[in-house]
Order: sequence, then structure tokens, then C-alpha cells
Amino acid sequence: MSLENRYLAVKQRISSCLIDHKISRQIDLLAVSKKHPIDKIQYLYQLGHRKFGESYVNEAIEKIQSINCDDIEWHFIGPLQSNKCKYIAQYFSWVQSVDSLKLLTRLNNLREPHNDKLNVLLQLKVGGEDSKRGLSADSLIELASQYEKFNNLTIRGIMCIPAPTNDTNKQILQFKTCYQVYSQLQKIIAVDTLSMGMSADLEAAIISGTTMVRIGTDIFGTRVN
Repeated sequence: MSLENRYLAVKQRISSCLIDHKISRQIDLLAVSKKHPIDKIQYLYQLGHRKFGESYVNEAIEKIQSINCDDIEWHFIGPLQSNKCKYIAQYFSWVQSVDSLKLLTRLNNLREPHNDKLNVLLQLKVGGEDSKRGLSADSLIELASQYEKFNNLTIRGIMCIPAPTNDTNKQILQFKTCYQVYSQLQKIIAVDTLSMGMSADLEAAIISGTTMVRIGTDIFGTRVN
């Protein structure tokens, strides 16, 4: 299947799920382009797509500088390291994987005040996997409650990476947990983004309240390692 057909098939999956479950909200599609060549990003750009997700800073900077299109919305979705924050604050408009006050403060301090505010999602730990990063629900709410300290960024919501499972009911259970925390967060600040759902669990995430799905393989095909 061609890149265009895969992309259109993912958009159709989203549309069909919304129709089948009578859901009226908009679902943003983030094309996860990490480990995929620049020409694939450029091809999707020509099809009208503007939201791309990257996980490796050096690779991402090369792509951002090479493509050089101001209307692309670049999202950093990989694990954050303090020594990479200055590059993320410089090159990205979104970062989805903030899981500590230290990182939030560093990103805020490194974002140039003349730039648009950096959009931030706080990463929620869900599924109980020791290998996964993220904040507990209580820690996330506590961190978000300090939002007034940060002048150069905007907390937009939550991102989560649940434990992988092929059981739709288990997928939904994990996503519902995330949605409950998101609902709590909405009572504190005006958040509007819940980023959850990937190629294998897109429909479960939509049913459970996501506003953004992150799709890599089902759009771009198998990654080059």
C-alpha cells in the first residue's frame, strides 16, 4: 500500500469510529515521523498534513532545518533529557513528554520570550510498567497547579502511553483512567488536549475521550532502525 493510501486509511479509521460511536469532537492526527526519511514528511505535507511527531532531537533538527516550513507543527514526543531541552525549546512548538518540575522549569527558562509559547503536555504514567516514564495522577495535578510560574509555555493537557495489550476492554480501561485525570485537570486550568492512542489502539482511545492520536507505523510503514 502506498504512503498516501495508508494515510487516507488512517483518516478513514478515525472518521468511521467517530460516526459509529456518534462522537462529534475533533480528533487531531499526529503523524509520528521518527526514523522515517524527509521525503515521506514532504509527501504528507503536499497532501495537506501539518502535524508531525519526532523522538530524537538530532534527527528532528536535521528534518526541521531541511524542510524549513513555518506552518508545520513539530511535536517532541520522546523521553526528555535536561541537556536536550534547549534544542526542544528552540525548534519545537509542542513537547508531549514532560514528567517533572525540573524539566518544565528548564523548558520555560530556555524558551525565548519573543517566540510563541511552547505548548506542553504532561506525561501521565498508566499501566504500571516500571520501564515507562510519567507522573502519577496526584503528582501531575500538583505540577499543573503551578502553571502560573511559567511565562513562556502553556500547559495544554496530558499525554499517556498505556501498557500494550490486544484486549480492547483493557485498552479502554487504561484510557478511561487517563481521561479521568484529564477531567480533573480541566477543573484547574483550561486544558484542551488529551494525547493517547496509537496504531494498535486508535479506536479504543477515541471511544475513551482522546483529542489526539499519534500514528506512526500505520501511516509510514515499518521504521528503519
